Amino acid sequence: MGKPAILAVDDDAEVLGAIDRDLRRRYGERYRLLRAGSGGAALEALRKLKERNDPVALLLADQRMPQMTGVELLARSMDLFPDAKRALLTAYADTDAAIHAINEAKIHYYLLKPWDPPELHLYPTLDDLLEEWQASYRRPFEGVRVLGHRWSPASYAVRDFLARNLVPYRWFDVETAARDPEVRQLAEAMGAEPSRLPIVLFEEGPPLEAPVPAQIAERLGLRVRADRAFYDLVIVGGGPAGLAAAVYGASEGLKTVMVEREAPGGQAGMSSRIENYLGFPSGLSGGDLARRAVAQARRFGVEILAPQEAQAIRVEGPSKLVSLRDGSELGSKALLLATGVSYRKLAVPGAERLEGRGVYYGSAMTEAIACRGEDVYIIGGANSAGQAAIYFSQYARRVVVLVRGASLSVTMSQYLIDQIGRTENIHIEPGTQVAEMHGEDRLDAISISCAGTGRTETVPASSLFVFIGAEPRTGWLAAVVERDERGFILTGNDLLRDGKRPRGWPLDRDPFFPETSVPGIFAVGDVRHGSVKRVASGVGEGSMAVQFIHQYLGGM
Repeated sequence: MGKPAILAVDDDAEVLGAIDRDLRRRYGERYRLLRAGSGGAALEALRKLKERNDPVALLLADQRMPQMTGVELLARSMDLFPDAKRALLTAYADTDAAIHAINEAKIHYYLLKPWDPPELHLYPTLDDLLEEWQASYRRPFEGVRVLGHRWSPASYAVRDFLARNLVPYRWFDVETAARDPEVRQLAEAMGAEPSRLPIVLFEEGPPLEAPVPAQIAERLGLRVRADRAFYDLVIVGGGPAGLAAAVYGASEGLKTVMVEREAPGGQAGMSSRIENYLGFPSGLSGGDLARRAVAQARRFGVEILAPQEAQAIRVEGPSKLVSLRDGSELGSKALLLATGVSYRKLAVPGAERLEGRGVYYGSAMTEAIACRGEDVYIIGGANSAGQAAIYFSQYARRVVVLVRGASLSVTMSQYLIDQIGRTENIHIEPGTQVAEMHGEDRLDAISISCAGTGRTETVPASSLFVFIGAEPRTGWLAAVVERDERGFILTGNDLLRDGKRPRGWPLDRDPFFPETSVPGIFAVGDVRHGSVKRVASGVGEGSMAVQFIHQYLGGM
């Protein structure tokens, strides 16, 4: 963010030069001095300043200008910078107009030309105005700003990407422009047509219109390309298991790179609160856990490529080669698959159409503040649903948890059940499921069927969060490693059938515990067949896998 600006406007070049000279003599070190030769040029300069989030302290405009008078300019400037001080330069004959403008354009002062000497007729007045502005000035948010629509899937995708990558940002919802002057000012400055949304504004450089995550990542300087072509260890997936393997691998001397499709942390990184993770008696959020793990991995020299996606794997002799989405390729001695699982989609009418428009998969913590004072519906009975219910109860008027089973006791940890029981605005509805979702541009209502009564009731709803289990995305690995019928990767003893090793297994030993049907390719965490779906177990598997990777490398 630059220094606060003072903008002087006059169509007479000689007068404008004199204004600029006197302003620089007094205020040049503390303020950014700008000038414009017309009202139109001044408004364009103000729009650019608004776009960059730069503050404006003072506008000093001549009254008699063609196309747009000084009073008209100062009045229009209020839409962009309502807190800036506004002063009018007038001739003796314009004093009546200036006095009238104090009421009409809410100008703070008018100055008569000529103002010589400025020490007597200019600086005292401007000093007072600027001191008053400084006293009430609050530095605006310095960081990424997102202008969009709450019910837009594209806007949600941008906010979710920034939040999961731990990038601070400020959200401006155009839907609130009628009641929020700051949103209205930014929308007018950017010309926020629906086809251009969302618009992402950065501290430096031009804004991005309707961007994809890769464009945002490039502007933020997130790493998406590797420094080298060959590594000791390539890790695909950046959840707890992948991050743990990265930390242990790099700390033990392995040249390590991790490839993450969305953001480090995986599903655990989206958890609002994890309270049963060893060593954190007060609990911590998934975002905090991911942030700490990423910092630790980078300290040991791990390269983290995100957002970046692995699309294919091939084996050439002892080398494992991973093809990435951008067309590049990474080679390694050992490969670890820690791709986790993805939330299962709800197969009911309206769900696909309304995804990102009120229907969300996962906790979607970015939506919590927007749900303030509303009713929130959550589908699911496992820990992730319980954590989300606790989190949203801090904002929503009421949180309704729809559970297909008869109770939560079979699927949810007792500590969460106890917390939910103590939270007055959380309501559990057992034996229920959503039969249909209603709405065109956004979610308006849901139809809930009750197993006990056999009846279906339609209720108003604007936000629905779905936690109905997860499934692996391993179709791209089908021709590489063996999987079970649900797509989970088989490892270790699960590959042995009647005591026989996997077909084509070339080594005179059985696969190690986390090793797949291809020597040197390992799988850990939720994507592995038979894994325990807990953060701590994922961390344990990732850590332990490094010891087997060392054994594999030692035997090469």
